[in-house]
Amino acid sequence: MSSNFRHHMLSLSLLVGIAAPWAANAQAPISSVGSGSVEDRVTSLERISNAHSQLLTQLQQQLSDNQSDIDSLRGQIQESQYQMNQIVERQKQILLQIDSLTSGGAGAQTQQASGEQGGSATATPAPAADAAASGVPAQTGDANTDYNAAIALVKDSSRQDDAMAAFQNFVKKYPDSTYQPNANYWLGQLNYNKGKKDDAAYYFASVVKNYPKSPKAADAMFKVGVIMQDKGDTAKAKAVYQQVVTKYPGTDGAKQAQKRLNGM
Repeated sequence: MSSNFRHHMLSLSLLVGIAAPWAANAQAPISSVGSGSVEDRVTSLERISNAHSQLLTQLQQQLSDNQSDIDSLRGQIQESQYQMNQIVERQKQILLQIDSLTSGGAGAQTQQASGEQGGSATATPAPAADAAASGVPAQTGDANTDYNAAIALVKDSSRQDDAMAAFQNFVKKYPDSTYQPNANYWLGQLNYNKGKKDDAAYYFASVVKNYPKSPKAADAMFKVGVIMQDKGDTAKAKAVYQQVVTKYPGTDGAKQAQKRLNGM
């Protein structure tokens, strides 16, 4: 768009250069149109007037095109600023979540989670068929059915993006479901698998903060430590591992955290 804008401005400069002689002619006395008959002079003036009108029309069109380009550029700048603000806010949320773990302030809610990865009965045929047809299964209004449909997508390595979308839909639609900690955990794992470690840390930390008594909490906190270690933040990784060992003794997450601590 910027190259088009420069092109338009160059065109405008050329048009103004062309317009200058016409403007000079317009200011000249009528006697300069010639010494012929009155009709010849009138004809000459009409030609000059028509040329001026055409030039003004071209200038107006050029200015209008340039203004459209400027408006478009302004819109793109505003959209970029909005997206940047969203990214900054997201990063702030992630840092707050992680800091709450390293400071030992993980949530106070006591919602209980039921089932491992998830009441993992086989997904019903209808949602699976919908997934094959349209990518993400349509929500049925039944939390158990929709959760199992999302789990079925996780098991298909070619459908990981669909699984992520299904779990995102689930956490929005069923905020009070006992599957919420599991759904957030899977969002963390799916993001981690795709290399989106900041997003993964956010979802894992959400499990620990909002569902500290969930069977998924210890493993979720351990995964936050792994991500910190992956990112080279050894101090935070150690702090998180120590929190896992202290808060969830005897769990698989605590055992894995202790192994990591022993190797650091």
